[in-house]
Amino acid sequence: MPSKALLWLLLAVCSGCAAYVTPGGSVNLADINRSDITEVATRKPSPNFPARLAIARVQASQYKSYTSDSYGNGRFSVVTTQELLSEDQLEHISQWPAVAGVAPINRLLLVSQNMDSLDDLRVPAAKVQADVVLIYTIDTSFRIQGRTYAPLSPISLGLIPDRDAHITSTASALFTDVRTGFIYGLAEATAKSTGLTNIWGTSDTIDSKRLEAEEQAFRLLIPELEKTWVGIAKQYNGRD
Repeated sequence: MPSKALLWLLLAVCSGCAAYVTPGGSVNLADINRSDITEVATRKPSPNFPARLAIARVQASQYKSYTSDSYGNGRFSVVTTQELLSEDQLEHISQWPAVAGVAPINRLLLVSQNMDSLDDLRVPAAKVQADVVLIYTIDTSFRIQGRTYAPLSPISLGLIPDRDAHITSTASALFTDVRTGFIYGLAEATAKSTGLTNIWGTSDTIDSKRLEAEEQAFRLLIPELEKTWVGIAKQYNGRD
């Protein structure tokens, strides 16, 4: 299999070549929440509502796409460019019940490149005085003529002769207590871009469809997150 360096060399010159390289991978949020089971079981919420929310997008280590890259080389990395989270969505989240404020985690808040667990995001969240950190990841897959392309795989450009070509994106997220690491709740949403038979001619057109699927998945995630948050606020608001 080609190395990451070779694949991203292909990505760098792909506008003039005959292949599109799929973006880096997602993160299994349960996987990066690993800890001693006894220690996890003792974690308790430290409700402080109305709560300030910090927001972070995580992807596979050293994640790159045509439109963004990430910071971190441990078990996961943090994407600090807000290509999916819009100002309107931030404003909407700030209006959720029992939310005192919202702050995306930016590059200046990250203190370590070695991201190994969700706990590594609690310190940056604490820097903006957040009570809960909303962590999300995007899993995007490409399927052409029955074949699914893994992250960092080259796809030959050209016309696809049948209808079996689509891009699927799943957005997954969880709410974590900044002080204790307690998981309050989770949410997920999936979107698919279809009708792609005639768009595989250039890397730019493929990637626009990739971003379209990811944006749609994230838009669908927002109401699912709101439902989860309403339940969290109802259960913990006012508790000591």
